[in-house]
Amino acid sequence: TMTEPASNTRHSPFQRHIRFEGIENVRDFGGYATADGGRMATGLLYRGAHQAMASDADLETLLALRLGVIVDLRRTDERERAVSRRPRDCGAKVIANDLPQSKDDPFNNFLTNGALTAEGMRGFMRDYYRDAPFEVRHIDLYRRYFEVLTQGPGPVLIHCAAGKDRTGILAALTHHIAGVHTDDIMADYLLTNDAERFARRAPFLAAHIREVSGQTPSDAALHATMGVEPDYLHTAWAAITERHGSLDGYLTEVLEVDADRRARIKTFILA
Repeated sequence: TMTEPASNTRHSPFQRHIRFEGIENVRDFGGYATADGGRMATGLLYRGAHQAMASDADLETLLALRLGVIVDLRRTDERERAVSRRPRDCGAKVIANDLPQSKDDPFNNFLTNGALTAEGMRGFMRDYYRDAPFEVRHIDLYRRYFEVLTQGPGPVLIHCAAGKDRTGILAALTHHIAGVHTDDIMADYLLTNDAERFARRAPFLAAHIREVSGQTPSDAALHATMGVEPDYLHTAWAAITERHGSLDGYLTEVLEVDADRRARIKTFILA
């Protein structure tokens, strides 16, 4: 079950969803209760979509978050296609990379060659989640994010294009380190499924799919693409467990979050 945090955290009143005019899916992913009876801080960890469409008012709102670090999980081509707008006075360190990668956009490849049904979309998403934790680019960015958390850098924003998949995995790993209950981890992940956002974004996604594939997707197919489902995250966790025995094994062996780093991260992200 979702638990709303008490109001005596770092800023009050606590508001998980943060309204922006041109930035989608932005929310505070702190505030959850932890296994040892503690609670994650609020006003410290944010997640969202890219900022290319940010309005001037949005830039003011971003500035007010006092971000110390922005982690941009997108590929080089995505960053070039949708250049982030950031406040002029934003002193945030930006973590990104241009590591070797296929020049192809995996989603556009699927649109050209795949079955554009709801089940086809779900299959694409499951395949994506199975591979994402082991993608060289993601490993580098996830590692650097956790390394920066050990340094107590001030508020952090993690984002990809839509703020749901690459971002969702990283937020869930952060919750796991904090000791958040698996039900709360999943509930937070599923907050991406916002009906208002779906209604606003669906026409744009449908137009993109038509442009790339020549096909008009069904509403169900659009929902499977714009949203997230428990099965997606479960697929990533199963792939991680198969290779590394557990999430903890993956965090230690792949992302270099050893006991010392883990302790420092918890010191920073817990209230």
